[in-house]
Amino acid sequence: MSYIQAENLIKQYGAGEAAVTAVGGMSFRIKMGEFVAVMGESGSGKSTLLTMMGALNTPTSGEYSVDGLGVYELGQDQRADFRREFLGFVFQSFHLVTYLTVLENVMLPLVTVKTNGRTKRAMAEDALSRVGLDGKAHRLPGQISGGEQERVAIARAIVNEPPILLADEPSGNLDTKTSREVMDLLRSLNEDGMTIVMVTHSPECAGYARRLLRISDGLLVEDIPINGSAINLECWSTGVMD
Repeated sequence: MSYIQAENLIKQYGAGEAAVTAVGGMSFRIKMGEFVAVMGESGSGKSTLLTMMGALNTPTSGEYSVDGLGVYELGQDQRADFRREFLGFVFQSFHLVTYLTVLENVMLPLVTVKTNGRTKRAMAEDALSRVGLDGKAHRLPGQISGGEQERVAIARAIVNEPPILLADEPSGNLDTKTSREVMDLLRSLNEDGMTIVMVTHSPECAGYARRLLRISDGLLVEDIPINGSAINLECWSTGVMD
């Protein structure tokens, strides 16, 4: 059985003639430990797909399972447990709390974890060490660079040691050099065994993955292996980069 499995996922907004289809029936499988990039033009449905994979957006129809668990057969509380146990999220906007220190931001997902404060602090410090921010724990987000803020967001996403990381344009607000540093970090996490699904508009970033899902108009139109190198820009229409 595949680790992540989607069967005919459909997401519509509205009803009747006014209904808009964001995802029109996607089926795919992802193995444990894969690094998958999702690309498509603006409005193609890739971010909607990611939110459904993250149990944040209920599909209109279709089936979605992780490690044999039917995610949308769960109640709301059980889905929250699923997200806490299985998933880490990284978004284009860092969503850091400005008045909390870097360490305190990373500790936020541990609020509901039943362990003592010393253990939670140690977990957060370990996550910061993994992303190369050992010496920045007591700074505020406004006192570090954009690339470092993204690293804090990644540390926060992995502090619970989830098996799956979902990333939506993780380098979208970063310069080229910093973007490559963040992508090197994601590749390192994948090499350590984490399953990563990443939405990106950048062929260079997609080149860090080992597989590409290309989406158009809410449909999966291409599922191809890639070799860990930047995708040739000439192979893509201008719309894909939007």
